[in-house]
Amino acid sequence: MRARVSWTLVLAAFLAFPPFQQERVEEMGFGQIFRIERMRVDPALTQALRSRWDTEVSAFAFPWEYMIPSLENVSRIIGLRVYGWVVSGYTYPCYHDLAERLLDLPVERRSSLVPRVALQESLGLYEAGKNAGESEDEYLARLARVSQRELASEPGPQANLDLRRFLVLFLGRLLFATRGDAVHCRFLPLLEDLGEVGGYAWGAAFLAHQFDGLSASERQTSTSGFYPFLQVWAYLHLPALGRGDLTRPGFVPIARRWDSRRDTRHLVDQLERLQEVIDSYPYLDPYLGEGDEGQPWLVQARPYFGRSVWLHALNLVLPLNLFLTQRSLGLRQSVVEFPIRDRFRRPGRSFRGLHDMTDWREHAREQIENWEQKGKGVRSDATTDDANLQAYALKYGGKSAVQDREAAQRQTAELRSELERVRGTGAGGASSSRSAGGSPSLMEARLAGAVLRAEEAQRHLEEWERDLELAHEQAMTLQSERDQLCIRAEAAEAQVAEMTRELATLRVQRPPGDQEEVTRLRAELLAQQTMVRGLQQIVTDIGRSRSRSRSGASVSRATGASVGQYLVGSSSRRRNEEEERRRQG
Repeated sequence: MRARVSWTLVLAAFLAFPPFQQERVEEMGFGQIFRIERMRVDPALTQALRSRWDTEVSAFAFPWEYMIPSLENVSRIIGLRVYGWVVSGYTYPCYHDLAERLLDLPVERRSSLVPRVALQESLGLYEAGKNAGESEDEYLARLARVSQRELASEPGPQANLDLRRFLVLFLGRLLFATRGDAVHCRFLPLLEDLGEVGGYAWGAAFLAHQFDGLSASERQTSTSGFYPFLQVWAYLHLPALGRGDLTRPGFVPIARRWDSRRDTRHLVDQLERLQEVIDSYPYLDPYLGEGDEGQPWLVQARPYFGRSVWLHALNLVLPLNLFLTQRSLGLRQSVVEFPIRDRFRRPGRSFRGLHDMTDWREHAREQIENWEQKGKGVRSDATTDDANLQAYALKYGGKSAVQDREAAQRQTAELRSELERVRGTGAGGASSSRSAGGSPSLMEARLAGAVLRAEEAQRHLEEWERDLELAHEQAMTLQSERDQLCIRAEAAEAQVAEMTRELATLRVQRPPGDQEEVTRLRAELLAQQTMVRGLQQIVTDIGRSRSRSRSGASVSRATGASVGQYLVGSSSRRRNEEEERRRQG
C-alpha cells in the first residue's frame, strides 16, 4: 500500500507543476512514467517471482530455463532511458551540507536521510491523507490543487529548488524506493546541475535496483522500487499466470495497457496457485515482438538491446547476464559457464554502512568501461538446446538433492533425539522387566525402526547427490569435447570443399598429360573426407553418451523422489503412532 500512496503523491506534485517545469521533467526522460495508470499492487505475484530468483546468477530460474528482465523491457514497459552516461559518481558518509545547500531542508548531522514529511511539505503536500468517501481521482486532484499553491510559477532559483526537491522525492520514494520512511540523498550529487540529469541512463540504474531488491532477504515479501515494471513484465512473458488484464491495447509505454487483475482469495492460496502454475508451465514464451511506433526514445536505446552488460546505480554494480537467456531471445541456447556473483565485490546494500567517501568511477572503472562499450552482444552457435537443458537440469537437480539430503539429516536427528528421550523416560520403569528378560517397549521399537529407515533414506540421498555431481561433470566434459570436435569437423569440411573446387579446376585447365598434381590432390581429398567422417562419428558417439548420462540422471531423480516419499511416509506413521498413544493414555 505504501508504494501506491507514494505514487499518488509523486504524481500529484508532477501535475501541480507549471508547464515549463513539466517540460523539464519530460526532457530528463521521466515523463512517460507519469502517463502510466495507477496500478493495483500484486504481492502474491511478487512473492512467486522472488521465490524463483537465483542470486548467484542474477536471473529467474524457472523449470524451463532462465529468464531475465532486460534493458529493452525497461525501455518498452515504462519508457525510461537506458542509454547515456552511467549513473555513477561519489557517495558520501554524510549528505548534511549538500542537502542544506541544494534542497534547503534540515538533515541531521551524520545522516544521509531527508525526513519524508518535511520533503512532502516543501512541495505543498501537507494533507497527504485520504478523506473518507473520497475517490482516487478526487484525492489526486485535491493534492495537486493544494501543492500548486506552494510551487514557483516562473523560472528562477525557487523553481530549480522545487524541481530538485521533486526529483529527490521521485527517485527516493518511487523509482529507487527503499524500506523505511525517510528518503535517501544518494542521487543528490547528480542533481546539482539540472541540465545534465537527462544525460544519465536512469533505466539501467533502475534495473540494477530491481535486481538488488530481488536478491534481498527472503523474509521480505515485496520488492522496492516502481512495482508496475515487474508486474507487467510477468503479464507479458508469463501469460499463463493470469494476473493482468489487457485493457488499453496499443498504448505506449506498454505498462499503460495493463491493469492488475483482482484476486479475492487469501494471499497464501494465491501464492500456492501461482507456484503450481509456474511448476507446470508447458513451454517457454520468447520475448514478444513489439514495434517502435510512438516510442522515439527507442532509437538511441536500441544499441543496448540484446547485450550482456554491467548495470550501475552508484554503489550497485550488478551484471545483466543476458547470455543465459538465448532461447528467450529466439536463439538456440548454447551451454555457458554459470557466472559467479562475487566477481565484483562491493559494500553492503545500505548506504548507512559507508563511512568513507567513495569514487565509484574509480572503484568500478572496468565495469564502467564495459558499459561505455555497450557490453557484449548475445550470440549462439548452438544447433540444439539439449546440452544446455541437461546442464540446467543437473545444476538445479543437484541443488534439490542437497536440500533433500539436508532435510533427511534433520529428520534423522529429530528421530534419534525422540528415541533417546523415550529410552530415558522409560529407563526407570523398564529396568525390572529388562532384568527379568522382558523386551523394550513397543514405542521404543517403533522409533528405533524409524531411525534405521531415516538413516537408510539419508544414505540413498547422499548417493543420489554424488551421482548427480558425477553426471554433471561428465556432461560438461563431453560437451567441451564435442564443441572442439565440431569446430575441427567444420574446418575439415571447409578444406574438403576448397580441395574439391581446386580439383575440378585442375581437371578443366590442366593438359591431359599432367596428372601428377591431380592424383596428389585426389589422395589428399580422400584423406580429408575420411577424417571428416571419423570426426562426425565421434560427435555422434558423444551425443549418445550424453543421452545415456541423461537417462542415468533421470533414474537418480526418480530414486530421490522415491526416497522423499519414503521419508514422508515414515514421518506420517510416526505422527499416527503418537496420536494413537495419546488416545490410549
